[in-house]
Amino acid sequence: MKKIYIAVLACVAMNAYADDVAEGRAKADVACALCHGPTGMATLPNAPNLAGQQAVYTSEQLKNYRSGKRQHEVMGMIAKPLTDREIAQLSAWYSAVKVTAEAP
Repeated sequence: MKKIYIAVLACVAMNAYADDVAEGRAKADVACALCHGPTGMATLPNAPNLAGQQAVYTSEQLKNYRSGKRQHEVMGMIAKPLTDREIAQLSAWYSAVKVTAEAP
């Protein structure tokens, strides 16, 4: 019985995470893509790449921009209205993007 319960919880968690990724991608297309690119690879030289960034880091930084603890004129305005749920969704999207690297 315990194994079934754990399996059901895992399925629910995976579905919730998939929903967060999809919702995060939709939000990122509207609010983030201009600077950070449609897949999290920055299009502006002074904007960081967000693709592949760990969700906990992205969430923490967005919350810091929202509170004013971290200062940036544009990011402060963008993060201010975000809810914790929206931050989680955006963070899930960027962490789900797979990034590969090759040595020169």
